[in-house]
Amino acid sequence: MAKKGNRIQVILECTEHKNSGKPGTSRYITTKNKKNTTERLELKKFNKVLNKMTVHKEIK
Repeated sequence: MAKKGNRIQVILECTEHKNSGKPGTSRYITTKNKKNTTERLELKKFNKVLNKMTVHKEIK
């Protein structure tokens, strides 16, 4: 049976990687509580291709 609850899985994608022109993508998977956090997540995560901390935004 599936779990019931408010936590959902979301994908975070780097915003700076698209503009860099380098191949590939930087994505992370995390969970959030959809009742407490209704807006899209924005977290600073490490981008391995750019080798620095960048802002990652939630995508659908």
